[in-house]
Formats: sequence, C-alpha cells, structure tokens
Amino acid sequence: MHTPKTAPMRYLLLLSAVWLGVFLLTRAALMFSHLDEAGHAFLSVFTVGLLNDLVFLVYAALPLSLFVLLCPRRLWQARVTRWLLVGILAISLYIMLFTAVAEWLFWDEFGVRFNFIAVDYLVYSDEVLNNILESYPIALLLSILGLLTLALVLALIKPLRWVFEAPYPSLRQRALHTAGIAVAALLCVQFADQDSLRSQGGNTYQRELASNGPYQFFAAFRNNELDYQQFYSTLPEAVTARQMRDELNEPGVTFIGNEPLDIRRTVSNPGTARTPNIILVTIESLSAKYLGSNGDPRNLSPNLDALRKQSLYFNNFYATGTRTDRGLEAITLSIPPTPGRSVVKRIGREGGFASLGQQLSEVGYDTVFVYGGRGYFDNMNAFFSGNGYRIVDQSSVDEQEISFKNAWGMSDEDLYKQAIKLADADHANQVPFLLQLMTTSNHRPYTYPDGRIDIPSGNGRDGAVKYTDYAIGKFLAEARTKPWFDNTIFVFVADHTAGSAGKEDLPVHNYQIPLFVYAPKLIEPREDGKLASQIDLAPTLLGLLNMSYTSTFYGRNLLQEDALPPRVLIGNYQHLGLFDGQDLAILSPRGGLRLHQQALGESREVPGEVENPLITRAIAYYESASYGFKQRLLEWVPESHEVSAAIAP
Repeated sequence: MHTPKTAPMRYLLLLSAVWLGVFLLTRAALMFSHLDEAGHAFLSVFTVGLLNDLVFLVYAALPLSLFVLLCPRRLWQARVTRWLLVGILAISLYIMLFTAVAEWLFWDEFGVRFNFIAVDYLVYSDEVLNNILESYPIALLLSILGLLTLALVLALIKPLRWVFEAPYPSLRQRALHTAGIAVAALLCVQFADQDSLRSQGGNTYQRELASNGPYQFFAAFRNNELDYQQFYSTLPEAVTARQMRDELNEPGVTFIGNEPLDIRRTVSNPGTARTPNIILVTIESLSAKYLGSNGDPRNLSPNLDALRKQSLYFNNFYATGTRTDRGLEAITLSIPPTPGRSVVKRIGREGGFASLGQQLSEVGYDTVFVYGGRGYFDNMNAFFSGNGYRIVDQSSVDEQEISFKNAWGMSDEDLYKQAIKLADADHANQVPFLLQLMTTSNHRPYTYPDGRIDIPSGNGRDGAVKYTDYAIGKFLAEARTKPWFDNTIFVFVADHTAGSAGKEDLPVHNYQIPLFVYAPKLIEPREDGKLASQIDLAPTLLGLLNMSYTSTFYGRNLLQEDALPPRVLIGNYQHLGLFDGQDLAILSPRGGLRLHQQALGESREVPGEVENPLITRAIAYYESASYGFKQRLLEWVPESHEVSAAIAP
C-alpha cells in the first residue's frame, strides 16, 4: 500500500483515521443498543455508513487543504505550527467525542441522528443549556471527555512524529493535493448526497444509523424549508383544485376563492350563535398510550381517566408532527405540516393568518396565548402576537407568583393559576375569552414541585406524566368553583407524542394523542371514534359555537356527520403522509412516492403511483397548502361589521 510521502497528507490521513474511528464506535454503540428496531443489517449499515463518513471528511478536509496550500515551508516547519497542528488534533478529538455523546443523548430522546431539532436547540441555547445542566452531570461528562482526549493525544505521539518527519511538498504538489480534494468534494455533491439516501424507503433506523451525525447537523441549516414544487410530486392544477373541494365540501360550505387553489370559503353553521368561554390546553408530549383508560397499568393519569368519562373524547385522534411548534401550527391555523420547518418558525412569514384567535377576536373574544416558558422560544411570541393573540408568558409573570420553575419554565400549577387569574378578569369585565395554554412540565428534566405525587421529581417521564395529570385535576377543581365555569369549554390536547421514532419514516401509531372536550353544562359526554387530527380542532370548536365564518382551514368540523372520506395528515419535516385509517401514503423529496398498506398492522411498504387515489389525495393536500402559504392565500381578511354583529353576544 502506498504511504503518503508528504507531511500535510500524512496529517490529513491521521486526522481522518481518528475521526473515522469515533464515527465507527458511535455507529456501533447505537446499532448494538437498538438491534430489535434496526435488525441485523450490519453489512449495509456499516458499508453505507463508511461512505457517508468519508463524504463528510472530504468536506471537512477542504479548509485544512487551503491552509496547507497557502502555508510556506518555513512556517510549516516552525515549532508554533507543529504545536498548532497538535492542538487542532486535540480540539477536533474533543469535539468529536463530545459529538458522539451528544448523538447518543439525542438519539435516546428522538430516535434519530441530528436534524432540524438539533439546529433549533442550538439556536435557543439558553433553555437548552439550562435543560442539559439540569438533566445530566455535565461537569463530570466534560471532565471524562477531557481526560480521554488527553490519553488519545498521548497515544498518538508516535504517529505525529511520523507526520512531522515527512518532507514538505512543493507548491505544485500542494496545489494538486488541494485540487484533488476539491474534485472529490464536487463528486460527493453530485453523486454521494446523503439526503438522497434518506429520502428512500426501508427501515428508518437503518438509514439513520448509516447517516453521519455532523453532516446531518450542517445539512439541517440549509434544509430548514423545502419548496414543495421543486422537491415533491405535483398534480395538474385543476386536479388538485377539484380534489381539495371534494375534501372540504362539508354541509354549509360555499367556496369563494378567486384562484383554483384558493380554499377560502364561507362556513354556515346552523343554530343560534353563542359565545362560551374556551380554555384550550396544549399539553407537552402527552401520548395517548400513557392513559390508564387506554391500558397503561401504572396509574399515571387518574384525573384524565375520570375526565374522559365526563367529556366528548376523541379516541382516534392524531398529532400532525413531532415538535411543539408543529402542534401549535396545526391547532391554531388548521393547516397540514408543510415540508421544512413549521409556519411558527418561519421568521418574517409567521403572522397574518386566519387563525382560531383571529376568528374569535373578530367576534369580541379576548384571545390570549398563555405559555409556561419564555415565548421567544420556538418564535412563539412572534407567531401568536401576529395571529390575533396577546401574550402572557413566564417573562410577564411576577416572580412571586411562580412557586416552581425549571429550564423550560414555570410548573403547570403556576401556569393554571395564571389562567384562572386571566379568566376571572375577563369574566369581571363581561368579555368572553379564549385562553390557549401551552404547558412545559412533561419535558426533560421532568422536574416539578415536591410532595404532589408519589414519584420523586426528576425521576423520568412517568413522574412528569403523573404530575401533569395531577395539575390538571387541581386546575379543574378550582375552575369548578368559579362563576364562569358553567359557560366554559375546556379542551385538553397534546402538542405531540413523547416519542415518534420507529422503523418507518412515519410510524402512524406513534402520532396518536388524546383530545378531551369538557363542558358539563354545554356538551354531552361521549366517545367519538372518527379519524381526526389537530387540524380539525379549530373548525370543530367554531362548530360548537354555531359560528358562521370565512375559513381558510384545512380541517373539518368533527361534529358533522361522516360524509367525507377519512384522513389524517402527519409529517416529519421531509416526509409527508396521509393516513385514511388503513393505508398510509408518503411523499418524500425528489418525487418519492410510497404506500404503507395496513399501516397500523404489518405495514407493508410498496411503491406508490400518482394515479393511486390515496397518493392523489396526499399530493392535493400538501401541494395546495404549500401553494396557499407561498401565495398568501391563507391570510386573515376581517369579516364585515354586519357579520360580526350577528354573531356577537
């Protein structure tokens, strides 16, 4: 085997070999800890993984190659340069070891390599840093990594001598070396794009394990928004328009949009309009599987189990995505999860929509977004203030009113106290209210006030779920003593599930969440098995109010008879799905089309065709929603004063 004769090439070879070793150990640790999910595809995972690692190393070698190209011989041979190169090796080793640990923890939380979530966490560093400090022994971990780095550098003394003993190349040799790496990088861009691998079907765990974490992290910066027309399959405009009218043509609907893909329509709900108060609680990470009434034996949800019997409960209800901002987007705007980041996070384009808050504010409601944390996180304040809400978050609450807080915000009990306070004030002023709450306690580090439940604070998800349930029970007990209680609709829904990873890109069962609609004086308790999702919540609430309005919602009123074909829309940034209760259609970048037959059972994956009716429905929804967002067809247009007066109390 030919040994590189020049010092720079030997240095690059040594650095690459060390990094490859870290990548290999990381992949092996993740693989062998998830054999049940990933299967025993060792050859494909490690072969494709090696290719992905080499692609990343080619990109990473470019800056050092430029340094070598520009560095004169005398500077290269100077003692300070040698110490600098040793320092670069040590620092890069420490970073790669730190990245390996971070990948392990990230995988434990999300079941994937670095992606959009990791980028978002880096941007919102205060909350994330505090959360990490409260959740893990960081000082100990960093110290161990430092000692391990030192030991590895000492072990590499002999190879480093091998590097420095080699001759320094001529300018021509340096130029050829750099040109070679540049050509390799261009070839990687053209033929070895990891995104193309991740867009294909198969076992998601295997594809994630074969990916390179650092590469995925940097790729997430440029892929935070994907243009639907450019990356996904499309239909002729007339076909999409006709399909969407079929999907949204409920009783009492008249389409008024001026363009074929404009879904704006008037919705006439029968009956006398009314203005009950609404408290809509979005609960952090509450999977339906945690409910004792769904078979969980740990008694984590006694209050919610009791509430289920007293509520209109939807037992076949799904989240649209895997992050809080996706849930808030779907509940507030009633739109599918378009590719890339949610509308909540699209800075500069997050406001001006025909939201639930705008609809109710138009008819005299005080619409308030009440968040247990700081609303700049996930761009929540900008989103809600731009869509018809005023904001009450941790930063606007007096510290004396917060009895407990952690990295993410005040405890759920403190959040509910603020809701009670706001409801009392609006009731005193004879103003109907929409209080849209977002909780934080059911989130790592899973800490909450002591003495509330029989699971000590900070001991994991089980305790956080049980405390979440405890706080809801306490909140409703106090609300029942209030004069506004009998005229208030309480809605409890999750933002997403506690874990959405699986063997498939979109494991449908991992998107199921509970939905409680509780108003003992206004709504008869019953269970509803309609297939539905978060985008159906806003039109259903307006239906409960018998409110007629102009809609840009993609959701349906669940109180209507089942006249339309069932569907839920789920996504995870790149892959977009439509589930009809039996099969799942998946749209992927580069025009990828797939079907999962019997998606809640054996889930057989087969190639999809545009002509397939389920694929056609999926394309119509996502193409229409993406076009509507891009062309500003979903924006808020105030109702006339006559319509407002007819609905107002």
